[in-house]
Amino acid sequence: MGTILDYLKEYGDYTLEEKAFSEVDSLALSQFAYLKFDDLAPAVGEERPMVSLRELYRHEDYDRLYADERYREDNTALFLGLYHSRRFRDMTVGNYVNRIDLETETQFSAMTFRLPDGVYYVAYRGTDETIVGWKEDFNLAFSEPVLGQRMSVDYLNRVAEDIKGSFYVGGHSKGGNLATYACMNCDRGVRSRIRAIFDHDGPGFRPEVKAQSSYDEIADRIHKTIPHSSLVGMLLYSEGAYRVVESKTMGLAQHNPYTWLVKEDQFRFVNELYAGRKFLDEALNQWILSLSQEQMRTFVDTFYQIVLAAETDNLIDFTANWFQSIQKIGAALKEIDPPTRKIIIQIMKSLFEIISLHMKERVRSKNELQKEKFDQGILQLEQMFTK
Repeated sequence: MGTILDYLKEYGDYTLEEKAFSEVDSLALSQFAYLKFDDLAPAVGEERPMVSLRELYRHEDYDRLYADERYREDNTALFLGLYHSRRFRDMTVGNYVNRIDLETETQFSAMTFRLPDGVYYVAYRGTDETIVGWKEDFNLAFSEPVLGQRMSVDYLNRVAEDIKGSFYVGGHSKGGNLATYACMNCDRGVRSRIRAIFDHDGPGFRPEVKAQSSYDEIADRIHKTIPHSSLVGMLLYSEGAYRVVESKTMGLAQHNPYTWLVKEDQFRFVNELYAGRKFLDEALNQWILSLSQEQMRTFVDTFYQIVLAAETDNLIDFTANWFQSIQKIGAALKEIDPPTRKIIIQIMKSLFEIISLHMKERVRSKNELQKEKFDQGILQLEQMFTK
């Protein structure tokens, strides 16, 4: 078994006519959408043809594609894997948009790939390395759509005007959420032309958001894949089919597409999420839906301000100087005004109470010794919250 990089090496010589487009191909393109095409690919409405992989490779600013240092090595291998394959080497890129706006708390990027067989793939970028991108992820827990979601609909309606026939839509992480949101809210004529929607470990939606859309019209075209220990992909996801992909790593690191395992030309699927992970996902979703809009906004805004205390606008610097970042965050926690601090404590206590109730249900059938140890742990945690 390998990863999407191994897949491109082994199956890259098959054209799309010889081997049909798959979920593995979609994940590769969804990760490719994380590369920085600013000034390298034509923007939406720009009067110049889509750019080929060869033109990108030979561009004098080619190295700017890898501005995200976290995955430079893997992203470089991905580009070269696509570039040297018969399957994708004639692919072109266009209709690029990348907007990062601190004032509106928006990180939105999308692009369109024209595949060698003439079919298009509309790709939405997931959360990038910017702090504002992660803030926007939290904002998805609100009932009203975030600006990025509204932009995803406008983008799909706009680019569909230049696309003939049917097409694919997809993305990884928040990109999967945007892809689904765009498809369930776009113009009816556009929606009828969508071949398939690929949601790779993207967050779901509050029930009222789905109820106000045309979700039912696209549900059978959604291909949702999540790793064995998914957190992001199960956030606000309570219904709908999904398939679980085995990963070569553990925990939340499985969100990284380069860890997803491929067997021959398909994902290595497993039966279900890890039991412990599924339990925590269910508790977290119950907690989110139990909070009022005001409580959720207070929690998200306060958390964001605490992270900003690290005095960086991106996760690369934050993690590179993690010790200093944590120290600054610790100081910021002490500066929160007492009323807000009280609200945050109450909100966190509600999460703790939901988790403890779920845990008690799980240990109810255990022996008395295990239950006694669990109750002692619960008591210690409760004391921490009341100090």
